[in-house]
Amino acid sequence: MMRVGYARVSSIDQNLARQLEHLQKAGAEKIFQEKVSGKDVEHRPELLKALDYVRQGDVLVVDSLDRLSRDYDDAGNLIRQLRSEGVKLDVLDAPFLSSKTGNEDLDKMMSDLFVTILSYIAQNERKEIKARQRAGIELAKKRGAYKGKPRLYAPDSPDRKKRFIYQQVLKLLEEETPIAQIARTAGLSRSQVYRIRDYSGN
Repeated sequence: MMRVGYARVSSIDQNLARQLEHLQKAGAEKIFQEKVSGKDVEHRPELLKALDYVRQGDVLVVDSLDRLSRDYDDAGNLIRQLRSEGVKLDVLDAPFLSSKTGNEDLDKMMSDLFVTILSYIAQNERKEIKARQRAGIELAKKRGAYKGKPRLYAPDSPDRKKRFIYQQVLKLLEEETPIAQIARTAGLSRSQVYRIRDYSGN
């Protein structure tokens, strides 16, 4: 049995240190980490690697369920996938998910119930955050104070390194380099590469 950790934050300016510390203390022998939105699995290469890496009898360890997914259906699908492959899930801030009564059917039912509740809370929280952001933007627009979200990687970025990365990504896109390879080369997530591509019109 191997304990495999997965850590995630939503943006590159957020810090993974706290999650990594918790996962290490929980005995994770290998940790996959990334800075990308938890909206879906498809655009989360490190989660896909973690899911491919774990084997029957292993334990996937996350700091909280919303690190695995903030989407209600997505979280349920992931957990069912892990269960079908004989992989246990250890959610560090929800130890009751791992509690056992001795009755396998009851344990499964209780686990599904708790996961459903936590997934709903995570998804609802995400919707509330987006609603507050939209409301704040509308108020700022009315005051004439909204300038839009600054682009981290753009030709006019004030950060020279980010301008260089932007040009590097454009060159690789023009050479028809696969998105996953561009992301690895530039040290970006695939979603960031897609944003640069869309912004540049490539």
